[in-house]
Amino acid sequence: MALFIPQTTTTTVSLFLLLATTLFSLLHAAGDKGHGSLVLGLTHVRTVSPPRVAAVTTDMIEPLRGFRDGYLISLNLGTPPQVIPVYMDTGSDLTWVPCGNISFECMDCDDYRHHKLIAAFSPSYSSSSLRDLCTSPLCADVHSSDNPYDPCAVAGCSISTLVSGGCPRPCPSFSYTYGAGGLVVGSLTRDTLRVHTQSSAATREVASFCFGCVGSTFREPIGIAGFGKGALSLPSQLGFLRKGFSHCFLAFKYVDNPNFTSPLVVGSLAISSKEYFLFTPMLKSPTYPNYYYIGLEGISIGNDTMAIAPSNLRSFDPEGNGGMLIDSGTTYTHLPEPFYSLLLSKMESTIVYTRSNEYERRTGFDLCYETPCSDGSCSDSLPSITFHFLNSVKLSLPKDNCFYAMSAPRGSMVVKCFLFQIMDDGGYGPAGVFGSFQQQNMEVVYDLEKERIGFQPMDCASSAARYGLHQK
Repeated sequence: MALFIPQTTTTTVSLFLLLATTLFSLLHAAGDKGHGSLVLGLTHVRTVSPPRVAAVTTDMIEPLRGFRDGYLISLNLGTPPQVIPVYMDTGSDLTWVPCGNISFECMDCDDYRHHKLIAAFSPSYSSSSLRDLCTSPLCADVHSSDNPYDPCAVAGCSISTLVSGGCPRPCPSFSYTYGAGGLVVGSLTRDTLRVHTQSSAATREVASFCFGCVGSTFREPIGIAGFGKGALSLPSQLGFLRKGFSHCFLAFKYVDNPNFTSPLVVGSLAISSKEYFLFTPMLKSPTYPNYYYIGLEGISIGNDTMAIAPSNLRSFDPEGNGGMLIDSGTTYTHLPEPFYSLLLSKMESTIVYTRSNEYERRTGFDLCYETPCSDGSCSDSLPSITFHFLNSVKLSLPKDNCFYAMSAPRGSMVVKCFLFQIMDDGGYGPAGVFGSFQQQNMEVVYDLEKERIGFQPMDCASSAARYGLHQK
C-alpha cells in the first residue's frame, strides 16, 4: 500500500518534540481535569485576503453528528473522494485531516485508539491532490508571517525568485497550536472538496480547496474543520464569509449514535427567514478578529434576580482581551472568577438536594447532587438558568444543557452535575466561553452579513428531516 508521509524539516520536528514535551510536562504538573473540553484556537489570527478558489454559488447543507465531546462533519476530499470525519470548530480557522493510515501519529491520544471512526486521508490515492506552494497567501497565513517572503525563504528559494514571486517550491511544513495545548504538524495540501447543496442528493465540486495534511499531533486525534473568519477557514474558502452559517447541535443523549444527525447550513439559507430568532450583536476583538464574540450582561438562576456579569464579558481591553467567545470546539461554558464562584454560591442556596462529594472528586465538576429517580422517571426541581446577552436577549437553557446524569440511576436516585467550568485564561484571550454543551437543541445562526448571532430553541434531531437529512 502506498502511503503519504508529510515532508518535515529537522527544525519543525525538533520544535514539535520540544513543544509537545513541554506541554506534556505542564499538563501533568497541573493535573488533568479530564472533561474532554477543547478550548481551541486563539492563534493564527492575521487577516489576509481570501484565497481564490472555485466558490460555491449555492448553499451547502451537511449533516452533523455528536461524537464524544464535539460534533462531526464529514469532508469528501480527493478524486475519487475519501470521506474523512472532522470536528466542526467555530473557534479556529485551519481545516486539517489526518494523513497516512499507518504513519499518522497522535501523542497522548490513547483513549481514541480503539474507535473505528478515525479515518486518514491518502493524497497518493487522489489524482487531484497537490502540495500548496510557498507563494500562496494561505502558506503565509498558516505560518503566521507578516512577510510573504518568509515561507519561500524557509523553503530555500533564491533572492531573485523571492522578489519575482516565482519560486515553485512547496509550502514548508507548519505547526498549528490550540488554546487547550493541542498541537498539529503537517503540510498544506490542495484538493477537490465535494459539498452537498440544498438537494441532499446533489453535490458540488470545489476545486483547489486548501487544508492541512497532518502526520503528527499532540492531543488532537481527529481532524478539524475551522469555521472562523480567517482566510484558511472553510466558509471563507467557499466564498460564504459575507453571508453566514447555522448549526443545530443534537442533544447529548445521541452522542456516538451514527443513526442521528442534525443540519449544518452554510450560505444564504442559513440567515434567511430568521426574524423570530433572538439576535445579539457580534463583538469585534481588535486582537482576535477571526473569532466570534458576544457580550454577556448576566445570568439568572430560577426566579432569582440576574447576577451581573463583569464588564470584561461584554467588552475588550486595549490589548483585545475580554468578551465571551462562542465556540463549538469548547465542550462546556467557562466563566471567570469571581463571577463563576458567585454563580455557584447562588446555585447552592437554591438547590435542596444532597451534594455528592464522591462525584465531585471523581469528575472534577464543582457541583454534583443526588436527585430523585424512581420507576424510570428522573424528574427533579433543579433550577433553570437564563443567559442575558446584549440587545436584551434572554436565552433560557434547557435543564439538560446545564445538568447531566453522570451514571445510571442507583436505587431511587441519580447523580447530576452542573456542567460549567472556571475560566483559567491567565488574563489574556476571551474572558469567557459559551460552549457546545450549552448549545444543544437550539439553532444558532452566525449572520455574518449583519454581524449578529441568533438563537432559537429547536429539536435538532427532528430538524434534520426539514433539510432532507433523514435519519437512518
